[in-house]
Order: sequence, then structure tokens, then C-alpha cells
Amino acid sequence: QVQLVESGGGLVQAGGSLTLSCAASGFRFSTSHMHWVRRAPGKAIEWIARSALAGLPAAYADSVKGRFTISRDNDKNTLTLQMNNLRSEDTANYYCVKDWGTGQQKAGQGTQVTVSL
Repeated sequence: QVQLVESGGGLVQAGGSLTLSCAASGFRFSTSHMHWVRRAPGKAIEWIARSALAGLPAAYADSVKGRFTISRDNDKNTLTLQMNNLRSEDTANYYCVKDWGTGQQKAGQGTQVTVSL
């Protein structure tokens, strides 16, 4: 059974940093495409990053490029999102997602990030 558990969210001032983690289990993490997406209040889900895998480089949405870094530890089955220079518009619930955009898509429960001015 696929399980994804996000952690690391919280309240941070604009310009600050947070690191989100996602603990994965129940599937072969090392060969799975892993993503971070977010949903801000009243807005649609936004894809923000895909981890590198098997020669495919990491990819980022323009809204976070240069500020966020996605990484993975296949030995620990963990996906990480380092978020720097946070802005108020980054306030959202952040989700770790396996196989985003496919029929096998699976997300965790999310972790809330709130950026104050």
C-alpha cells in the first residue's frame, strides 16, 4: 500500500526558509517519479517540482525556480523540498505526489506552509 507522509510545514516570515520532507513506503521509491504540488486557498492545485530520476533532471515551475530545490534519498525513501526566500504567495498546503498526472497518481495528506509578511 502506497504511503506518503509529509512533514516540515509551519509558519515562517517572508524571506525565510523551510524544508519539507516526504517519507515514502509501500512501493519502489527509487524508480518512481516523485513530485511536489501545492494548493493555495481558493486556488487550483499547482505543480511545482519533479525530482531527478534516471538521467531525467529535476524540473521546476517558474514560480519557484531558483528558490526551491527538490531532492531525494533513495536509501531512506525520502523526498525533500528545500524552500528559500519564501513569499506570501507560497502560502499553501504542500503535497508529495507519486506519478503526478498519471492514472497511478498518489498523494499524501499534505503539510501546511504559511508565509507571513
